[in-house]
Amino acid sequence: MTEQRAERADAARNRRAVLRATEQLLTEGGRDHVSLDRVAALAGVGKGTVFRRFGNRAGLLQALLEERARELRDAVRNGPPPLGPGAPTPERLLAFLDGLGAIAEGNATLLSAHGQACAEDKYRDPSYQFWHRHLCTLFADGRPDLDADFLAHAILAVFDGDLIRHTTSPDDPRHFTRSIQQMAMALLPPP
Repeated sequence: MTEQRAERADAARNRRAVLRATEQLLTEGGRDHVSLDRVAALAGVGKGTVFRRFGNRAGLLQALLEERARELRDAVRNGPPPLGPGAPTPERLLAFLDGLGAIAEGNATLLSAHGQACAEDKYRDPSYQFWHRHLCTLFADGRPDLDADFLAHAILAVFDGDLIRHTTSPDDPRHFTRSIQQMAMALLPPP
C-alpha cells in the first residue's frame, strides 16, 4: 500500500494560485483565453511549474473542474441523505442532479473549455467518471430494464456549457437544473 505524501506548502500555494489564475482567465476571455503562458504569468509562477503540475491545458482544466466537484463527490460518498447513502433512488437522483446542476450553472465557461480541451479524453476525466458511475448506479437501481450506462452518458451529455448558458437567464438561474431533473425523473417509474 503506497502512502500519499502531503503536499508541500509552497506547492499547495502555487496550485491554488494557478487554479485561481485559470479561473480568472476563463471569466475574462473564455476558453480561448487560457494558455499555460498566461496562467503562469498571472499566477506568478514559471511556465515549467504549471507544465510539471498539470501537463497541458486539458490537465489544468481537469484540475479546476475537480476542485469544483470535490465537495459534491464527498457528499455523495459520505454525506447525509438524500445526497449521501440511505435515501430512495429518486431522492438521491434529484439531490445529485441539484448539486451537479449548481456546479454546471456556476461554471458553464469551465465546462465548455473542459469539453473542448479534453475532447474524447473527457470520458477518462476523474470527475466525469465519478458522475457517470453514480448516475449509472442510480439508473441501474431505478430502471434495471434499461441500459444504465447509456442513460448516465446521455444525462451527462446535456451538461454542455454552451447549452447551460443558452437556457439560463438571470431571472431563472436554476432553470437548467430543474429541466435536467425533470428529464431524469421521466426515466424512472412513477412512485
